[in-house]
Amino acid sequence: MKYTQLGRTGLKVSRLVLGTMNFGPQTDEPTSHGILDSALDAGLNFVDTANVYGWGENKGRTEEIIGTWFAQGGGRREKTVLATKVYGSMSREGDTWPNEDRLSALNIRRAVDASLKRLRTNHIDLYQFHHVDRRTPFEEIWQAVDVLIQQGKILYAGSSNFPGYKIAQANETAARRGMVGLVSEQCLYNLAERRAEMEVVPAAQDYGLGVIPWSPLHGGLLGGVIKKEAVDGRRASGRSADALANSTVRAQVQAYEDLLDKHGLEPGETALAWLLTRPGVTGPIVGPRTAEQLESALRALELELSEEVLAGLDEIFPGPGPSPEAFAW
Repeated sequence: MKYTQLGRTGLKVSRLVLGTMNFGPQTDEPTSHGILDSALDAGLNFVDTANVYGWGENKGRTEEIIGTWFAQGGGRREKTVLATKVYGSMSREGDTWPNEDRLSALNIRRAVDASLKRLRTNHIDLYQFHHVDRRTPFEEIWQAVDVLIQQGKILYAGSSNFPGYKIAQANETAARRGMVGLVSEQCLYNLAERRAEMEVVPAAQDYGLGVIPWSPLHGGLLGGVIKKEAVDGRRASGRSADALANSTVRAQVQAYEDLLDKHGLEPGETALAWLLTRPGVTGPIVGPRTAEQLESALRALELELSEEVLAGLDEIFPGPGPSPEAFAW
């Protein structure tokens, strides 16, 4: 396993992040525990979740599955860098109350304690704001975070789905309070969706945040969907199906798969390996539903992409260009 520092911190994390959103809704508890064990055996020490995962009436279920895994002992918790998130409502249908979502000091306090209970641990290594809260000032958010750090309940704070200017606002406010501020940003970033390169990634680099891309295969679009359709009839679904309905996108994906066929490369592994070459990226989140999918993701760590392949990928999926030149000059 390869490791790197998380942003400007001294924390060492694996260059792949184990995403757990499928644990519960699509992957049962025994299989989830097996994936977690296999990841840890491979040296993957960075595990990401969120309080709302499990969804619907099962919100919190994913954290509970991780908690029962930690409870098995064997150094599982001690070896894991644990990240979870706060923002989404934890209310059940028909029992909605105010102050059970977003980033008020009250909800942050309650949400941390609830996550710690489900996760069966006494601290969270990286506590992430799942979305921007336009109603709560950063002064209040950082006051709540400062208390939690002093209490030993969290170590670092990160963001998710923040635009560049909110990363700047958050860290400038933290600096005025003498705090470390955000140390990571979890954003949508992959070959087919590169808008993060215009503002988010540069802001993260300037403020010393590690970039953690989610949906590295863009909902399966970069995982060889056209080839799978031709070989065994597996049709794309969800985001991939919607995207492939656009003839321009389908032509891009076909060109992508053709390029990789020419070089003997697997699409999913290549998409992950490409992200690992990008400036500022700590590691992409992989969300395996099965042990086999985890094994495929791990192979991406050993994949070296040639300059010819990288140039070909840029030609097929060009980035937005630098800001402000891309839109102003």
